[in-house]
Amino acid sequence: MSEYRRVYLPNGVYFFTLVTYQRKPIFNNTENINILRDAFKKIKTKKPFTMDAIVILPDHLHCIWRLPENDHDYSGRWREIKKSVSKAIHPITNERGECLIWQRRFWEHAIRDEEDWRKHLDYIHFNPVKHGYANSPNEWPWSSFDACVKKDWYERDWGREEPDDIRGLELE
Repeated sequence: MSEYRRVYLPNGVYFFTLVTYQRKPIFNNTENINILRDAFKKIKTKKPFTMDAIVILPDHLHCIWRLPENDHDYSGRWREIKKSVSKAIHPITNERGECLIWQRRFWEHAIRDEEDWRKHLDYIHFNPVKHGYANSPNEWPWSSFDACVKKDWYERDWGREEPDDIRGLELE
């Protein structure tokens, strides 16, 4: 059994990576992406959080969340999101009662400061380019890049080349 320990901070800001089971391209179609979006909306209604950024690729996703004051339960939120998506996409379970949509765990990183937040924001939005799905972040439809451009966090043509702050960074 793993001895992995998570950091839980009330009102925390976190970067997450979630990967599909055996890296299967579950999110290579609009229908499954909409199922994921609906799961986020459903869980946010029950247990609010703010999403600063997200990118959905066929076999994994990255996002940054801000939790409410006096709340640190990101694990419970992810459990419910993963459960909702799994039941909608592939309700058949294995001998452990698991739907084989997601890897068992997820990776989280507590954002430490503005520089750390920016580096992870850049990593999220450059990810489709890194993986060869797009030539620039504004070409990838399954990310928050356009919303971030509207907030003046990016110029529209940002990310045609790998930014220095994330060069060599591997968060998958």
